[in-house]
Amino acid sequence: MAVKKSARKKEPVPRKLRADAQQNRERILAAAKAGFTKNGADASLDEIARRAKVGAGTLYRHFPTRELLLEAVYQTEVEKLAAAQREFSRTMPPVEALRAWMLLFVDYIAAKQIISPALYTLLGASPKVFQSTGDLITGAIEALVGDAITSGEIRADINAMDLLRALYGVSTVAAVPDWPQSARRLVDILIQGARVVR
Repeated sequence: MAVKKSARKKEPVPRKLRADAQQNRERILAAAKAGFTKNGADASLDEIARRAKVGAGTLYRHFPTRELLLEAVYQTEVEKLAAAQREFSRTMPPVEALRAWMLLFVDYIAAKQIISPALYTLLGASPKVFQSTGDLITGAIEALVGDAITSGEIRADINAMDLLRALYGVSTVAAVPDWPQSARRLVDILIQGARVVR
């Protein structure tokens, strides 16, 4: 008597978005980042849809809740940092790549200051999005610093995380509207201080 093989349950394969749907999603995320940065986590979703040039229904199809939209904006910012690290490492000399990425990181901190508190409030003290993105940021800065050390342009005792902490420090201590300008100036000071003295 033949024994029937048990049918294996197939995992659902995520559908790839059509080109127009992907463009809508990207416009919504850009408008949401601008809206949350300007008006905080309570920014009007209808206004975000209007700025993205999509209907409210399209916004809710992509992001059924405010929490999912906030999370997606945050995740997108971190993914941009990771992608930028790969691109800068491929196309720039190591120290220039490190400097360019650190300047981009300042913009990330600005977005994070708006979005993180809202995510903590809405999703709990330790949302999975923070756990998954920390490794991306750490990996990016460590790769850039490692390349710059290997090239002989910066000192071997430079710690990648110290550079990030310095930039975070400016953003938290200087709670004034122009702190990003201070942080950008600090990038050049940090890079100069990290260079090998010849």
